[in-house]
Amino acid sequence: MRSLLALLLLMPMIAFGQGMPASPPAAATEEATPADEFGALFRAVQLARIFPDGKTFVDAVPKRASQAIMADYARAQPTSPEALRAFVLANFVVPGVNDQGATPLRDHIRQLWPVLTRPGVTPAPGGSALAVPEPFVVPGGRFREIYYWDSYFTMLGLKADGRQELVESMLDDFTQLIERYGHIPNGTRSYYLSRSQPPFFALMLDLSANRDAAVAKRRLAALIREHDFWMHGASCLGQDMACEHVVRMPDGSLLNRHWDARDTPRDESFAEDVATAQAATSRPAAATYRELRAGAESGWDFSSRWLGDARTLATVRTTAIVPVDLNSLLYAMERRISARSAAAGDTARARRFEDLAARRRAAIDRYLWSPARGWYADWDMVARAPTPILSAATLYPLFVDAASREQARAVAATVSARLLAPGGLRTTETATGQQWDRPNGWAPLQWIAIDGLARSGEDRLAADIARRWMGTVEAAYRDTGKLLEKYDVEERRPGGGGEYPLQDGFGWTNGVASAILSRGDLRR
Repeated sequence: MRSLLALLLLMPMIAFGQGMPASPPAAATEEATPADEFGALFRAVQLARIFPDGKTFVDAVPKRASQAIMADYARAQPTSPEALRAFVLANFVVPGVNDQGATPLRDHIRQLWPVLTRPGVTPAPGGSALAVPEPFVVPGGRFREIYYWDSYFTMLGLKADGRQELVESMLDDFTQLIERYGHIPNGTRSYYLSRSQPPFFALMLDLSANRDAAVAKRRLAALIREHDFWMHGASCLGQDMACEHVVRMPDGSLLNRHWDARDTPRDESFAEDVATAQAATSRPAAATYRELRAGAESGWDFSSRWLGDARTLATVRTTAIVPVDLNSLLYAMERRISARSAAAGDTARARRFEDLAARRRAAIDRYLWSPARGWYADWDMVARAPTPILSAATLYPLFVDAASREQARAVAATVSARLLAPGGLRTTETATGQQWDRPNGWAPLQWIAIDGLARSGEDRLAADIARRWMGTVEAAYRDTGKLLEKYDVEERRPGGGGEYPLQDGFGWTNGVASAILSRGDLRR
C-alpha cells in the first residue's frame, strides 16, 4: 500500500519531465544549512577554497548572529582570498584553525609550558649554540634558545603555574653562563656573546624557593660578577664621558648605557644591518653597527628612544642615551647584592653596595626625573638633557621601588593621560613602524606597569591596565588560538613592525598572563 502511494505521488513529476528533486527545498527542512544561512559568503568561501577541505567551513561555528555577520560581509565585501579568510576567522570558530580558544586561556598556557620546554643543550661542533646544562623554556617561534630578559617574565608564569622546578633549573643555567662568560648573553648563541640584555638576574633570584646556603653563595657570587660586567667601563673612563657600559654624568656620578663589544653587522640580522649602515651616510658603517647592536642589547630593538630623528632607523644612536630602565634594574641589582651580602654576614660588602644603590638613585633623580613633565626620561649625553620621548620605561623606577610617592603619583597621571590605550599600555607615543613604538604593547612592559603602580599605591590604574591588556590577549586568543609576542593595543589585534614576522608561542606573554590571573589584578 505504501509503495503504491509513493508511486502515485511520483507520477505527476515524471509526467511533466521534472524527475526527482536533488534535495528538498530549504523551507522543507527543520534546520537551515550553512549554505542557506550564509548564502553569498558561503559560496565565496567554498569557491575560493580558502580551506583545503570543503567540510572545514561548514563545521565552523559563528561567533555572533548570522544576520550581523552577513551585514558586515555586505559592507566589507572582501574579495581576495586573504581578506576573505581574515573575515571568516574574525567571525567564526573554525575547526583545526582557530578553535584552540575553546580551551580556557589559563589551561592553554599550562599546556604550553611542556611545548616550550627544552632539555639541556650540548652544542654540536661548528654550531652556534652555547652549552646549557639544565632544562629551560624558550619564547617560541624563531626564538629557539634562552633569551635573557624574556626569561624573567616567563619565570613569573612558571612560578604562578606551579612549575618551580623549571624556575630553579633556569636559574642554574643563568648562574653557569655568568661563571663561564662573566655575564648573561643576549641569548644562548655564540653570536650573542658580545652583549647582554636588561639585567633581570637579581629579580629572577627573588623567585627562587631554594634555601640551600651553598646555592645562595654561588648565586650571589654570580650576581656580583654580573655587576662587574656592567661596571667594567669605569676602569677606562679617563677624561672621557663614557667607556663601554659606563657613563660619567656632569656631576661625576656614574650611570649606565647599552653597548656591544663588536662593531660589525649582527650575524642574525646581517642583511638588515648592512642596509641600515648604507642608509646612514653621515658616519662610518662600524659606528652604525655598534649602535644597532647596543639597541639589541636594550631589548627594545628598535624604538624611537634610540633614533636621532625619533623616526628613522639609520639615525640610531643608542650609545648616546642613558636609559631609565637599565639604571633602574642596576639599582635593584645593587640593593639585592647588599641584602644578600648582609644575609651572608658580609656587612662591609652590604654597606658598599647599599651606598652604590643610594648614589645611583640620587643620579636617577637628578638626571632622569623630570618634575615639570611628570615622568622619568632617558638622558641624552650629547644634548646633556633628558630626551623628549615619553615611553613605558618611565614606570621602571616604580617597579624597583626607586620612586617617591609623589613621583609615582605624577607618573601615574602622565601614563593614564598619554600612554593608556584601549588594549593596554602603549610602548611610546610615536608611530615609527618600529616594533617598540606606538601602537604596540608588550607583555613585559604591562607587567612592569601593573606591578610598579601597585607597589606605589596606584592600584586603580594598575587594575585598569591589567584588564585592558588581558582583554586584548584573550580576544586575540579567541580569534587565533595563540598567544603572541606583541599586540596592537589601539586596535586590540596582533602587533606589527620590526625586522621579522610576528611570533607566536609566546614565553613572556604566557608568563605575564598567568601572573596577572594568579595575583587577581583583574578583580580590583
